[in-house]
Amino acid sequence: MSLDIITAPALAPLQHGFFGRAGGASSGVFAGLNCGHGSSDQHEAVTINRTRVAHAMNVVPDALIGVHQIHSPDVVTVSDPTAPRPKADAMVTATPGIALSVLTADCQPVLFADRENGVIGAAHAGWKGALSGVLEATVDAMCALGAQCDRIRAVIGPTISQRAYEVGPEFQDAFLAEDDGAARFFAQGNGDRLLFDLPGFGLYRLRGAGIGQAEWTRHCTYSDPTRFFSYRRSTHNREVDYGRLIAAIRL
Repeated sequence: MSLDIITAPALAPLQHGFFGRAGGASSGVFAGLNCGHGSSDQHEAVTINRTRVAHAMNVVPDALIGVHQIHSPDVVTVSDPTAPRPKADAMVTATPGIALSVLTADCQPVLFADRENGVIGAAHAGWKGALSGVLEATVDAMCALGAQCDRIRAVIGPTISQRAYEVGPEFQDAFLAEDDGAARFFAQGNGDRLLFDLPGFGLYRLRGAGIGQAEWTRHCTYSDPTRFFSYRRSTHNREVDYGRLIAAIRL
């Protein structure tokens, strides 16, 4: 089975992709292209999957770079693919031949590019990271490498949509305490439950950072089990673990 790679015209002609779960070597609850070594999947299967992604990105496996994601606003600048993998949630580079990648399973995978100035970025933006500023920090780090803010384009890939993201009132309180503009991203659910629009909030923060273009591919991870892994869906189904999707971009 071939890989399922979602691309965005906004990032063309740079090589990039939001990878679905098709075409991988994993089985069971991880069936398909699970790219997370942090899962309980067989290490060999994940290595095969990541190698397939690297080949699709036209880089050697060691040049498919990620970080140890911790739901933070922290960004690292990558120039040496052999450097140790730090704890962070976003990366930027101006070095050709490096593919920046992030892992998600409902959180937002966000790929960035200033094509004219040759600077790219990739961010893992769950609600904690988005609220604490990982998207804006990625833009700032790109500009430090020579990008121009109004030339940066960002695309949010498959993520959990509002109709599937039920939260409690304390969740909304945490957002409003940090950003009173976030109220618009909550809709009433059943009882005291609310529905949170994570990609809508991500677009709001990206546009507030002043970049040239921001969009979402409009794919919901929770609602399409044959195509995407989902942490929340796996939890609702009482599965022992879940696969991780990968998104990548390279100069």
